[in-house]
Amino acid sequence: MVLWLSLTSLFLVTLLSDWLRAVRSRDFTLKDIIKLHPSATPFPGSFKCFTCEDAEDNYSCNRWAPDQYCPKDTRFCYTRHQMTAGGESVSVTKRCVARDECASAGCVEQEGHMVCVSCCEGNICNLPVPWNHTMAIFSPKSLLNRESSVCPGCSASICVFVTIFTLF
Repeated sequence: MVLWLSLTSLFLVTLLSDWLRAVRSRDFTLKDIIKLHPSATPFPGSFKCFTCEDAEDNYSCNRWAPDQYCPKDTRFCYTRHQMTAGGESVSVTKRCVARDECASAGCVEQEGHMVCVSCCEGNICNLPVPWNHTMAIFSPKSLLNRESSVCPGCSASICVFVTIFTLF
C-alpha cells in the first residue's frame, strides 16, 4: 500500500512539474489591459457618448447604446431627434462627432417633421434629446457638468439631479 502511495505521489509531482514548465508568462498588450480593465481609457482625454442610429425613442437609444469610447479624432456628442408635428418621437440618432458636425445645431422643419440637433462636450453628456429650440444647442460643456441656475448653492449631486429633471 505504501508503495502505491509513493508511486502515485511521484507521478503527480512529475505531472505538476511538467505542467509548470509548460506555463510561460508573457507581457500584457494594450488590448489585454483594456479588456481586463474596461474603465481604463484608451487615450488621454477620451470620453464616451450614447450612440445609436435611428432608434424609435430616447429610451431605446440610451438603453441599447454600446459602451465604447469615442474615436480620438472626435470631441463632441451629437444628438438628432426627429418628431411628428404633435411632438412624438420618430427617431433618435446619437454618436461621437468632430466640431464641424455640430454646425447644424438647432431645429428645422423637414417634410412635416421637426428635427432638432444638439451637440455637447463631456462624458455621456447626450443623455437627453432636444425637444425644441431651447434644447437644440451646441454646448461646449455638458449641461450636467455646468452649475445650474435652477439650484445655485446646491451640492453637485443635487444640481445634477435638478438639472436632469428640468431637461425633461
